Amino acid sequence: MSKELETDWSLAATAARRDKFYAASQRKFVPFKEPVVFKKGSMQYLWDVDGKKYTDLLGMNVCVSVGHAHPKVVSAAMAQAQELTHCTTMFYHPTPAHFAEELAATMPKGHEWVVHFTNSGSEAIDLAMVMARTYTGHMDLLALRTAYHGPTSAAQSITGIAGFRHPGMPGNVSFVAEPNQYRGIFGAGTEPYLDEIDRTISSTTTGKVAGIFVESVQGYGGIVEMPKGYMSGAAERVRAAGGLYVADEVQTGFGRTGDHMWGFEADGVVPDIVVMAKGIGNGFPLGAVVARKAIGDVMADKFMFHTYGANPTSCAAGRAVLQVIREEKTQENSKKVGAALLLRLKDLQQRHKSIGDVRGRGLMLAIEMVKDRKTKEPDAGITAAVFESCRDQGLILSKSGPDRSVLRMVPPMCLSLDDVDQVANGIDRAFTEATA
Repeated sequence: MSKELETDWSLAATAARRDKFYAASQRKFVPFKEPVVFKKGSMQYLWDVDGKKYTDLLGMNVCVSVGHAHPKVVSAAMAQAQELTHCTTMFYHPTPAHFAEELAATMPKGHEWVVHFTNSGSEAIDLAMVMARTYTGHMDLLALRTAYHGPTSAAQSITGIAGFRHPGMPGNVSFVAEPNQYRGIFGAGTEPYLDEIDRTISSTTTGKVAGIFVESVQGYGGIVEMPKGYMSGAAERVRAAGGLYVADEVQTGFGRTGDHMWGFEADGVVPDIVVMAKGIGNGFPLGAVVARKAIGDVMADKFMFHTYGANPTSCAAGRAVLQVIREEKTQENSKKVGAALLLRLKDLQQRHKSIGDVRGRGLMLAIEMVKDRKTKEPDAGITAAVFESCRDQGLILSKSGPDRSVLRMVPPMCLSLDDVDQVANGIDRAFTEATA
């Protein structure tokens, strides 16, 4: 009889193993001064190894969409894993086939949509780049400054945040100014940012482009919502230059913005390609590219393979996520709870002078910190201090933005109205303690 594998849950032992056996690249992304070991999660809550309870306002980097260890999602994945944990796409399996049909059904009507499952969002971005370049025959791509699309070599080439960019990225990418209504280089409004797209195409590309990648709400960039008319206007300008409009819904999708299933729907634009991941599997590793059929069909001549991309266990979880979104009305909950929390955050802005801006839609919310409200100089120091103090209050969120001066809140979509007071009061106390 084989011996059961032992796990040492102590913080000291876990930290020692990470320090010794993790590569530096995997040790880098640690937000707190003192590390934390989480042992259990249930819906919007987490418990660390010492039994302390937290409200998760990060959703494990937006991956947990409908709740930690959601029983329907866990049950669906367990049932599939016990039957057949993995099946390569070289063979047929009904679970990913059903899931592809169900995802396509969430796309804008009147078009044929096809799905390619990947292992992650970054791989989905890579594939979308290949699709756009193959379909159009053009190499040049556009992306937004302060955009985050992933850490793989190709995905980071269209990521506009220096901390995520490494040597050796592929080229043929031009960046346009993000239409940040709080601190954008052209101020508030939409047209100047659309004009910048035309200028960039005419000056830094061949004049013909493969496409533009746009997060409907920039996530890691600091919860920067695209203003009305920007997404549809960007699509119009890029299509005039022979390119495609690619919607990155990795963070904004699956009802998180509250008003719509997909963030791009806020502007009435119909993308050519949609990239999704994170919340698609509620923590199970999965990503997908959903494209108009004519675009997907251009990939037929050569192999494109993702080993676990259509893994039936992850796809079973994904099917359950869609079911939970419908049955438990998580999109509607995101809108209602997000609006209530946003009001409380705006109240905090009136009482804490270090808060320069509060913004968001649904359960994608942000507090941006500044040293001076007039100059809008970012304040990473106070952001870090409040962030650490929030942990003491039992709140887990993230430091985001190109200057790490934004507190980003993207909780599981089951966050309730009953949580709003506790969250807002905890953040209030965190500000008071950090600025005392």
